[in-house]
Amino acid sequence: MAGGRPARGVTRRVMVGGVAIGGGAPVAIQSMTNTDTVDVLATARQVAELARAGSELVRITVNTREAAGAVPEIRERLLAMNLDVPLIGDFHFNGHKLLAEVPACAEALAKLRINPGNVGKGARRDEQFAQLIEIACQHDKPVRIGVNWGSLDQQLLARVMDENAHRAESLDATGIMREAMVASALESAAKAEEIGLPGDRIVLSCKVSGVQDLIAIYRELSRCCDYPLHLGLTEAGMGSKGIVASAAALAVLLQEGIGDTIRVSLTPEPGGQRTREVVVAQEILQTMGLRAFVPMVAACPGCGRTTSTVFQELAQDIQDYVRERMPAWRLAHHGVETMTLAVMGCVVNGPGESKHASIGISLPGTGEEPVAPVYEDGERTTTLRGDNIAAEFKRIIENYVARKYAPRV
Repeated sequence: MAGGRPARGVTRRVMVGGVAIGGGAPVAIQSMTNTDTVDVLATARQVAELARAGSELVRITVNTREAAGAVPEIRERLLAMNLDVPLIGDFHFNGHKLLAEVPACAEALAKLRINPGNVGKGARRDEQFAQLIEIACQHDKPVRIGVNWGSLDQQLLARVMDENAHRAESLDATGIMREAMVASALESAAKAEEIGLPGDRIVLSCKVSGVQDLIAIYRELSRCCDYPLHLGLTEAGMGSKGIVASAAALAVLLQEGIGDTIRVSLTPEPGGQRTREVVVAQEILQTMGLRAFVPMVAACPGCGRTTSTVFQELAQDIQDYVRERMPAWRLAHHGVETMTLAVMGCVVNGPGESKHASIGISLPGTGEEPVAPVYEDGERTTTLRGDNIAAEFKRIIENYVARKYAPRV
């Protein structure tokens, strides 16, 4: 795979709508809406926003009969927008009833997400889990069996604790929790196959909010099965904390070849964009060299040589510009997402870093000659001066894209 990522081994490939998960397919990006699913217009709009930002699968909450009834309408609205993004239904507690009562909901969804800790208790658990799997089989839908440590099956946990008590070397509380989560996922998958769901229709996940727990659990899960795995640090948090924690956990696993689809579960800041989690997921995959989504902009951090804010403002401007232009570039040109740019602040590393990029500009630092040399594919092609550098540099980028990347026909 790209970026030197080792192969985990042959995994099953699960098709979710038109998106392949596992089996050597590129790591897919998922996200989830936070609208009330009953609000068809708001939910369809948010799904569209997430899809246009780059989410290849979008999960929606299905928690009431009204929400189940809204799913086909949401699907129709998306198709009317020429968006065929696969929708995943998120079911807890009453999914067996909702899907039985509203079969059109099951038909409109591309995949079902079932939490084995929330499908019922005691004897009802097996019965209701079976009903969900049978419905998935009837509608030929894949299933993600998604274990979460906040809703772990208490009977299974008690069993693991009892088994642990009889070991010569017992596990601590953390080890017990990790073992129980892996057991829940694997045993649920085995039951699903016994009921009749083909193995190539199953995806597994084990979500926790601790980085080391997530890494340990997924290493064990990947060692024990060949199902595709969905990665994500649940309840990652807000802002930089959520981004750093998610990147720390996912990067370790992805580098080891573990993980076939990911979600970055960020808590949006008040008034913040839900699409932020999609951008972060893309940036994790792209900075690791696993996939390319949008041209990457390298920029220096600044120092005493760069006392003005000009290079910082230009770097932000160019980063925003390429992300805004990418949808149009993607439609018109092949491979433009692999382009790299550099916006540097002084002569120390500016010219050298600019030469390494597809296009680079080295702005003058404090006391330097007020000129900004531009490099394309390692060669100095022009020098910019004055107050209109940003607009001129954007024109150079546009000309480079038109000249360098083959048009789509």
